Amino acid sequence: MGYTKTQLLAYLKKLQIDFATYEHPVVLTVEAQAKYVGYLRGSLSKNLLLKDKKHRYYVISALAGTNVDLKVMSQRLGLGKGGLRMAPEEALQEILQVPLGCVTPFALINDSARAVSLLLDQAFKAQECCFFHPLSNDTTISLSASNLDKFLMSIGRNPSYVDFEAETVVGKDNPPDLAAFVPVDASQPSEQTNKAAVNVREQKHAPSEKKLTNFQEDDNQSRVSQKAMGKPCKTADLLAEATDVNKFIKELIEKTSLAVLSEMSKDSKAEVREPLESAVLDRVNKRISSDLENLAVKGRVHNKVNEPHANIPLLEGSRTR
Repeated sequence: MGYTKTQLLAYLKKLQIDFATYEHPVVLTVEAQAKYVGYLRGSLSKNLLLKDKKHRYYVISALAGTNVDLKVMSQRLGLGKGGLRMAPEEALQEILQVPLGCVTPFALINDSARAVSLLLDQAFKAQECCFFHPLSNDTTISLSASNLDKFLMSIGRNPSYVDFEAETVVGKDNPPDLAAFVPVDASQPSEQTNKAAVNVREQKHAPSEKKLTNFQEDDNQSRVSQKAMGKPCKTADLLAEATDVNKFIKELIEKTSLAVLSEMSKDSKAEVREPLESAVLDRVNKRISSDLENLAVKGRVHNKVNEPHANIPLLEGSRTR
């Protein structure tokens, strides 16, 4: 969160800067502001937040009557004829952290505006005092150019005054005279916000199939996470359960059949007993294996546990049959 009006005024007092404060209704234009403070001793200012094609930002602060030609300024900065334009309204909050109608040099106190270039009207120096909004357009303060310089130097800014109305021609023999005021690096918050906006637009207009795929990927990741936490998915439970049931049924049939055959063929010869055991085991397996499997699955679903005592009803069921 950026500085508030109260915090800024307290900071100016701490710096022992002389200023006067005038409260009034909210105003959005210099003309509206003039109705409340225009009769006072001092000069009104107009303040613009501009940007170039590389998302570098500039605050131009000038007397209300100074002519600021953006095409000429673009050339003097070395940006070409169409290099400068008015910054979008959302940049006020993102970069300067002030509402509409509150652009002033004081907004540069916020860390988010550290990469913004400030160009001041050279005509300020000839005025006894000038009017600015202190981060809020329901108040106006007046102070001299020297006190404005004192504030700027306290936040690490070297005041840069420009003759906005100078008749300067940029060409082969006349390089841009204001090129030194172009920020070296673009504002990082602005670039991140632009990238985020592009991603949001791409997701908003993405085909429904792509969105479904994303949901499926999230679901797959959830399944992997559950498995890593020791919570296997339902499909894995069912497969493991079916494997345990088949193994149990096979062992049960083999042991039961062999026990019965052992009693039936104690007196039989080996050459007769071995074929008989194989034939009986095969026929018993075909007749009751599916029934035992059904009973085992029903018993597991009913008990909802995998403890050994869950197999007890299965043994009893096999005897009643």
